[in-house]
Amino acid sequence: MAHAPITKSARDLRVAPNLADYADARASFTWSGARAALDGLPGGGANIAHECVDRHAAGPRADRVALRWIGRGGETLDLTYADLRRSSSRFASVLSGLGVERADRVFVLTGRIPALYDAVLGTLRHGGVACTLFAAFGPEPICQRVAIGGGRVLVTTPRLYRQRVAPIRHRLPDLEHVLLVGLGDDAPPDGALDLDALVAAADDDVAVAPTRPDDPALLHFTSGTTGTPKGAVHVHEAVLAHLVTGRLALDLHDDDVFWCTADPGWVTGVSYGIVSPLANGVRSVVDEGEFDPERWFRILAENDVTVWYTAPTAVRMMMRLGIDAARAHALPALRFIASVGEPLNPEAVRWGIDAFGLPIHDNWWQTETGGIMVANYAATEIRPGSMGRPIPGIDVAILRRDARGVVVGTDGEPEIVDTPMTEGELAIRRGWPSMFREYLGEPDRYAKCFVGDWYCSGDLAMLDADGYVWFVGRADDIIKSAGHLIGPFEVESALMEHPAVAEAGVFGKPDPIAGELVKAMVLLRPGFEPTEALRLELIGFGRKRLGAAIAPKELDFASSLPKTRSGKIMRRVLRARELGLPVGDLSTLEPEGNGGTEP
Repeated sequence: MAHAPITKSARDLRVAPNLADYADARASFTWSGARAALDGLPGGGANIAHECVDRHAAGPRADRVALRWIGRGGETLDLTYADLRRSSSRFASVLSGLGVERADRVFVLTGRIPALYDAVLGTLRHGGVACTLFAAFGPEPICQRVAIGGGRVLVTTPRLYRQRVAPIRHRLPDLEHVLLVGLGDDAPPDGALDLDALVAAADDDVAVAPTRPDDPALLHFTSGTTGTPKGAVHVHEAVLAHLVTGRLALDLHDDDVFWCTADPGWVTGVSYGIVSPLANGVRSVVDEGEFDPERWFRILAENDVTVWYTAPTAVRMMMRLGIDAARAHALPALRFIASVGEPLNPEAVRWGIDAFGLPIHDNWWQTETGGIMVANYAATEIRPGSMGRPIPGIDVAILRRDARGVVVGTDGEPEIVDTPMTEGELAIRRGWPSMFREYLGEPDRYAKCFVGDWYCSGDLAMLDADGYVWFVGRADDIIKSAGHLIGPFEVESALMEHPAVAEAGVFGKPDPIAGELVKAMVLLRPGFEPTEALRLELIGFGRKRLGAAIAPKELDFASSLPKTRSGKIMRRVLRARELGLPVGDLSTLEPEGNGGTEP
């Protein structure tokens, strides 16, 4: 809090903000009142595809560009809301022709290409559950997620199928249909279908399925510190939160050009790369290319982007180029910048002012919340280092934790911290529209996320006297690298598939660009020597199994690993030793020294 606040007012902005007075907005807002901005379906139903596409395609926005796609080579394709209605109808028609049932889960593993958006919107139109996968995933993460989700359909490209899916297809008995996009004149391999051919012959006028507000719509995976990835299920009613947070937290107006740089393989790329901008009827930019600062500056300039939602990692990489690189590009249209994925350091907030004439607005949310919960707003004061204040309609609290890290309370209700700037667990009162409704197939795991009426986020935070939220750190071992949440257990498990590895401990090591990088400490089996060649081999093995985004960037050998007496690796001890920090309480630590042999 040592950084001076950045004060703003509505009259200083280029356009009148959607949220001009925070106190008034909180006092007057209701979710039921906000729902009036949506159509809904007959009989009280709700469907994300209808709210994002059909209600615009049936009105004056029909010929408005909904998505401007930019290919790797710079080629562009504009898709209107009417176009999206036709293309999503065709995909829904394909699903019907294959006998896919409503509520069946459809997985999409592609890069940022138009077919991804058709598949997601078409699945929702059909009444299925859409699940996008990061295209850089290796075979193991793909296999885990499709298996947990019971995926019946997978949309992917010939290259990704050949390299990532074919090797693990035999382990996915529920996967009936693999639809390949971009085959061209090539014949599909055995067990796969040509999606482009199916789409060409499909019906382009398919009605939206009569789904209910609480019907499953989206499945997002998030990693845990132990066990398998968790499949968080969101419902069609979530579109209301995406609409509202787009307007209030991102200040989306009807004539905006919006660019969310997140990949749709992650929750941000779906919630704010697909649903929120389309629900608000604005134009979105979609870039197929990978991150390149100069390319991004050109996209901002050439497409007159007005609202830009990106990640702290990208901001830090731009900062490394120096202020002149940013100032070399005139961006007169840009009026609002926001960042998400990990806490935004105060220097980055102020760098935005120096580089673009605009502060960068931090905000906070999680896969489980489905949408932005805490934000810095267009017209309100920014306190650099703070994530902002709760969205109208969202109640947050800091819950008191005991020495073991357990939320304390009585009669099933938690004890709420009422002293400003006192650390505890950040919690949200349950009942917001985009709240996840289950961890797929894991009711007990889901139930443990709630204490009384409060969802416990697992993040440690503080509230100041004015309601600003200050992030302290994760309450678990999740690694945040370049905006990605990575579960150590998943990485450890993959490394242990190598014949040389007896055990592995994985933790996040601070990195000035990515926030954290994945580091592994490996215990070798007897007969293997800790050589440089083996170290490089294990890093390469991890990349092949997990993909570059998840695999360890650094790997060292260890003679033993710190573990509890129950056998759980104490990753916090590994991290503390790496950084030369106090290791804290070691009362549960087993004696070290016997870790080099198999049990």
